[in-house]
Amino acid sequence: MSRYVEPGGSWRPFWLAAGVFGLLVAGELLLPGQRVPALLFTLAGCGLGGVLGHTLMARRAWTLRVDAEGADAGLTVGRERVPLADVDAGHLHAVSAGRAGVDAGAPVLGGGSSVPRGRAGLPLRLTDGRTVLVPTRDPAALTTALLDAVPEDGTTGRKGTLGS
Repeated sequence: MSRYVEPGGSWRPFWLAAGVFGLLVAGELLLPGQRVPALLFTLAGCGLGGVLGHTLMARRAWTLRVDAEGADAGLTVGRERVPLADVDAGHLHAVSAGRAGVDAGAPVLGGGSSVPRGRAGLPLRLTDGRTVLVPTRDPAALTTALLDAVPEDGTTGRKGTLGS
C-alpha cells in the first residue's frame, strides 16, 4: 500500500506547555514558602487548553495524505480531497523537472488565503485545467509519492470535494 502522510501540526508546543504547567504544579506541591495564586493556575490551564486547541486544529486543517490504493485513491489536505485520477501527471513531471509552475491566483488546497508558514506550495494541475497549490513541508517527497500513485491517463470522471 502506497501511503504518504504529512501531519498538519506538531505536538511539540503542547508538550512544552504541559511541561511548564507540570513544573508549576510540582513547584507548588514540593517547595515550601509562599503559595502560587490560584489565578496563575487558572491562566496556565487556559493557556494549555489554548495550545491544545491550536494543535488539534492545525492537525485537522493541514494534514496531507496521499492514499494510492483502492477505489477512493486521492490526495487529501484537511477536508478537501482530489482523486488521483484527476491529477495531470504530465504537469507533475514538468514541475519536478522545473519546466512548469503555478498559475497566478491558484487556490490553496485545504483552504486558506495563502500557504501556511513553514510550508511550500507544490503546483498541481488537475485534468480539468485548474491549478491548485498543495501546502507541503517536503515538496520532493510529495512529488515522488504523487508520481508513484497517479495514473498516467488521469481520466475517470470521478469528482473530488474541491469547489469549481
